[in-house]
Amino acid sequence: MRRLGQRFARLVTRLVVARPALWRVLRRPLVAMFDSLAPQWEESRVSPQHRLPLEAALAAVPDPPPARALDIGTGTGVGARAIAARFPRAAVVGVDASEPMILEARARAGSDRERYEVADSAALPFDDSEFDLVTLLNMIPFFDEVARVTAHGGHAAIAFSRGAETPIYVPLDRVRAELEQRGFTHVANFSAGAGLALLARRDGTA
Repeated sequence: MRRLGQRFARLVTRLVVARPALWRVLRRPLVAMFDSLAPQWEESRVSPQHRLPLEAALAAVPDPPPARALDIGTGTGVGARAIAARFPRAAVVGVDASEPMILEARARAGSDRERYEVADSAALPFDDSEFDLVTLLNMIPFFDEVARVTAHGGHAAIAFSRGAETPIYVPLDRVRAELEQRGFTHVANFSAGAGLALLARRDGTA
């Protein structure tokens, strides 16, 4: 069953990145799968190296440090907690379409600077340019929304814990091209543990 779930997640990722409108059809079964996994997610699916590629990208975010950060597809909050630990003055919001995952994230929060909300990553409930830093760890990237909520001069970090073996994975060349089409400049790629990550900066002025 685990292998079938991974194959399904990979299929959904490939289809939705190619045709984002398919998310309306595929969202419910994928979210239902993650709902069922939430209670055992960190114990069974999160290894000690899980967030290494994201942490490598976070370490390269230049000063000034972000004041507001958003972790999209936060699951149980692994990425959001990494942000809060790296930037001790940042207010961090984690969003996920799975309510059971968000309940787990709230229970595991490491500081009162973390807030977790149920939200669809394809239609985020935030203002344009609201966040100085936007991250995704093993999450389908809805590039239009990533660009919309990232402040001008802010950064986006997209990471995959197991590189191309991650069930939800988009090649970094594709990530880079999609972000550059939306006004980002590539900063760097990272390899850490078994994973890969990319950091980009949103150009322009508000």
